[in-house]
Amino acid sequence: MARAERILGALVPLFLSACMTSTSRNEAPEVHGHRGCRGLLPENTLPAFLKAAELGVDWLELDVVISADEQVIVSHEPWMSHVICTDAEGGAIAAANERAFNLYRMTAAEIRAFDCGGLEHPGFPKQEQRRAYKPTLREVVETVEETVLASGAQPGFTIEIKSDPALYGTYQPMPAEFARLVLATIDSLDIAERCIIQSFDPAALMAAHAITPDLTYALLVENADGLDMNLQRLNFKPAIYSPRFDLADEALIQELRRRRMTLHVWTVNEPEDIKRMTALGVDGIITDYPDRVIGLEEGN
Repeated sequence: MARAERILGALVPLFLSACMTSTSRNEAPEVHGHRGCRGLLPENTLPAFLKAAELGVDWLELDVVISADEQVIVSHEPWMSHVICTDAEGGAIAAANERAFNLYRMTAAEIRAFDCGGLEHPGFPKQEQRRAYKPTLREVVETVEETVLASGAQPGFTIEIKSDPALYGTYQPMPAEFARLVLATIDSLDIAERCIIQSFDPAALMAAHAITPDLTYALLVENADGLDMNLQRLNFKPAIYSPRFDLADEALIQELRRRRMTLHVWTVNEPEDIKRMTALGVDGIITDYPDRVIGLEEGN
């Protein structure tokens, strides 16, 4: 199947519903570009999302936090990371001082003044640096949709609510307010049918589910507690279980199939791991290198 046709098909509600329940082992996993395409361009920036869309990902994976003026900001941390950001004057941010740049206490305009794309990333030596800022969720969606409109091959949005109980009230709103702001933005952008809401924080997922139960939800997992214990932390059954990829095995996928749940794994970057997850039959692969996954799927 042509790549563009597969992505376009993802926009059809009947296909979207079906792909959340099962994936044949003869079908390629859906590709989620992690923070856009972090291995290629600065994470969670407009250039990274546009590049991932150009590559043909099925889903753009991104993280969201909240600003002082209640804007939904695309950022992995609710502060300015010293690894990827310089301050508004172009100066370095000390590791010991990065949390002083609290996005929850800054307006979207203040956040925009920081560069978060010009530094070399030690974990991604081939990443192409360019000046970029932390955009709002609205900017990401509108920019991507405007750019790919002519192709008709619009990706969906995998939106991670970056919620941490240790940060409630200081670096983020409480879960109910956090969920309200994110869902209001999704509703205003009319992308609910092309969204997955995911989080490591069960409280954030339950808050969102209480507001809009018919969205697609994914529980992110990085512990070894097992499926049952992790699902018991929620008061509803999510459509997707999303563990760190090394936690996925045949027993897990069979149990998820029995429960009519979908398996997405993260963050899968090395070709051998990509091949192994594909052979296992996972439904989605979250990766910093969507070009590698797509290349393997197409036999390149």
